[in-house]
Amino acid sequence: MSKQLDENTYDLICIGAGIMSTTYVLMLKLLNPDSKILILEKLSEAGQESTKTLNNAGTGHAGNCELNYTPEKQNDEIDVSKALDVCFDFELTKQFWSYLLREDFLSDPEKFIYQSPHCSWVHDQKQVEFLKKRYKEMKKHVEFEDMEYTEDFETLQEWFPLIMRERNEEEPLAATRIVEGTEIDFEYVTKRFTEILKDKFEVDILVNHEVKDVNRKNKGWTVKGKSDEESFTYETKKIFIGAGGGALPLLQKAEIEDENNYGGFPVSGKWLISNKKELIEKHDAQVYSKASEDNPPMSAPHLDSRHVNGEKLLLFGPFAGFSGKFLKKGSPLDLVSSINFDNIPTYLGAFWKNLDLTKYLVEQVSHGKEERMEELRNFIKDARPEDWEMESAGQRVQILKKNKDEGASLEFGTEVVSNKDGTVTALLGASPGASTAVKIGLDILKEEYGDLFASQENKDKLDNMIPFWNKSVKGNEEDFRKVREECSKQLKLKKNYGK
Repeated sequence: MSKQLDENTYDLICIGAGIMSTTYVLMLKLLNPDSKILILEKLSEAGQESTKTLNNAGTGHAGNCELNYTPEKQNDEIDVSKALDVCFDFELTKQFWSYLLREDFLSDPEKFIYQSPHCSWVHDQKQVEFLKKRYKEMKKHVEFEDMEYTEDFETLQEWFPLIMRERNEEEPLAATRIVEGTEIDFEYVTKRFTEILKDKFEVDILVNHEVKDVNRKNKGWTVKGKSDEESFTYETKKIFIGAGGGALPLLQKAEIEDENNYGGFPVSGKWLISNKKELIEKHDAQVYSKASEDNPPMSAPHLDSRHVNGEKLLLFGPFAGFSGKFLKKGSPLDLVSSINFDNIPTYLGAFWKNLDLTKYLVEQVSHGKEERMEELRNFIKDARPEDWEMESAGQRVQILKKNKDEGASLEFGTEVVSNKDGTVTALLGASPGASTAVKIGLDILKEEYGDLFASQENKDKLDNMIPFWNKSVKGNEEDFRKVREECSKQLKLKKNYGK
């Protein structure tokens, strides 16, 4: 790729300046510094939609505590495959961040990554039996070998002083814990990445630039939109659409070859937030529980210690709801606008198979603070409304797509979609999202710049940047332990928590 391009012509244009685009571009620039890249952002700053601190869960999702990642199969066995995948993906992210710290691109990891034990906590006998089976299965794998399990009342009081208030030893309670879990400020990481890209790699990043259309032009693409009521047009060889919920409409405008006929199912959210010092001092963990049998997996609540703009808070939720918007600062008509002749069967098929989910989300819209407080009291029995405030969380869009076996399905996760020649790539979906940004970046690089992986020089660079980019944990357990330990030291994740 050459720098000898016209002023408005680029090798790559990224739409959206969140954690996904900035991570991908930084990885590409480290492998190919000569690439000419433009990032276009609709809002006035980078990282203000899905990446913004209060708009995401903030958990360094590693499969440690999210019970919906480990479903129980019909034969009563626990399927931990998704938890293993998510854990591996987050390890790649930590490896990349550790590299950036070693090379002085980043500094002060305490400003964006906080050690916060990852815990699963259950409070009825059936769930206790499930958690024990889950623990035994997960403990077999090196990724989760440090997991602890307890039903002991005094130990639970040590782990969760706030949750255990007003409880008695007759209640069926159990929990697992991985001490070296994390809480991440992805907004901070994104802002630092934009500074690195502008200052060290001469990447053009334009805010207040809303992309309205993308079109084929010969072997490349044109990207058109508006900035402060003025139109703009740029040309590029390749496009990455990392615009969160806004990715689907732009992917549809690109009119790529698509057999899945994607649709999007928007889900809104709200938090209960407390800044009361007495409560904050008694809870220092990310504590996930199990969704009730009547509710979908996305409704699983969690009580988290979080840092927001440097202030430590407690967050409970997020509570899911329904909105027609694909972005928090989007239009109520986003959902309607995304429906076209090709994907109508996808929407209808997924709708009829997920009536319970639709009913649940509509019900959630009508719930106010008092209904949310009742859910919080499953965690904190003596929770008082005056100690908590309701605030909006982010907007996410779950994937709907054709499915050969089921006709259409609702997907919980993220998916990289690309056209046949690898010139347009988009990221669709939601959780675990930001935690897997480096793995997603690798996937996009393989789609758009597969030739980079043919170079031994670049393979050596990747080995240094992300040691496990091209190998699995299985068969390399000792190496995995060593790399994980080195990353923990680099990221300063060695808090003791009474061990």
